[in-house]
Amino acid sequence: MTAASPTDPTPRAPEDRGSVVISVDAMGGDRGPAVVVAGMAESARKNPEISFVVHGDEAELSRLIARRRDLAGRCDIRHAPGVVTMEDKPSQVVRKGGDSSMWAAIESVRSGEAGAAVSCGNTGALMALSMLRLRRLPGVNRPAIACLWPSKNPQGFNIMLDVGADIRADAPDLLQYAMMGASYARNGLMVQRPRVGLLNVGTEEHKGRPELKEANELIAAAADSGGFDYLGFVEGGDLPSSRVDVIVTDGFTGNVALKTGEGTAKLVGEFLRAAFANSIMSKFAALLAMTSLKRLQKRIDPRRVNGGIFLGLNGTVIKSHGSADATGVSAAIKLAFTLAKSGFQDRLAARVAQSAAASAGTGGEAEAAS
Repeated sequence: MTAASPTDPTPRAPEDRGSVVISVDAMGGDRGPAVVVAGMAESARKNPEISFVVHGDEAELSRLIARRRDLAGRCDIRHAPGVVTMEDKPSQVVRKGGDSSMWAAIESVRSGEAGAAVSCGNTGALMALSMLRLRRLPGVNRPAIACLWPSKNPQGFNIMLDVGADIRADAPDLLQYAMMGASYARNGLMVQRPRVGLLNVGTEEHKGRPELKEANELIAAAADSGGFDYLGFVEGGDLPSSRVDVIVTDGFTGNVALKTGEGTAKLVGEFLRAAFANSIMSKFAALLAMTSLKRLQKRIDPRRVNGGIFLGLNGTVIKSHGSADATGVSAAIKLAFTLAKSGFQDRLAARVAQSAAASAGTGGEAEAAS
């Protein structure tokens, strides 16, 4: 099994064919259902194995989907009049969001009719509803959100978790993140034996908070049975490096790092455009470097790595950026398809059970390999 290429952040799906159903919250996000449907059509055009259960305003969705020949006969539209906005509080959505497209999208995963759900909507509300309806896997204290981070590795990306599901994480939680992240790397990036690092303020063992030192020992003890290599503490500079495949941290630190990285990438892009537009000679230089610049743009394009996966639940939920365009939505759907077809959820559950045994000191191993 080979790693994904640097130009493709998600793995190749297994060769055996079969329909994979993805549940889509079409009303979430900043750009409305037209962009979500466009992303669905882009995915459908590239992959004949995908079909959709689409949740939202039936009349509007029927009109939008009818315009897309690639979606003909591949969508089951479910009317959901309610819409979860970006301003809605998660507690309000949990109490009163039963008629929303977000709730309905998660219900399709809960009932087993869809292999994964995709939403561009409110992150806090999506996590709250996912925890309410799907429930946590046995042994999971705090679910995590995992993201892909551009890196120098052959697969082109590293995995970092948690990036915002919960601002806290105790040592057993960090062990579970390591297990879940390694499972995601195997099934999401096709890295057979992932290298895991624990984010800290230094690589020396005496540095860091007490829970980090405890987690360092727990993860090291679980590495062999967990099927990954543990490299110990890593620093912020290792996030895009080829040293590790999975970076483990708490949600507060991970979210700050993620937003900082996104902001820095945007700033660098603006500086490059300004530099090449500065004079006639710089514009000529930009023309000569056009091929290389397009290659760079594709490599760091955040739309291609769109999709944070909620780990630790009884079902697969992908959170797309709220401002995602059709390309970004398609990338999130591709990730959902790949993980659903790989049997990732069952394998993840096995690893979580193993981490629970390890943190309890039993040394037990899950029977299913992931």
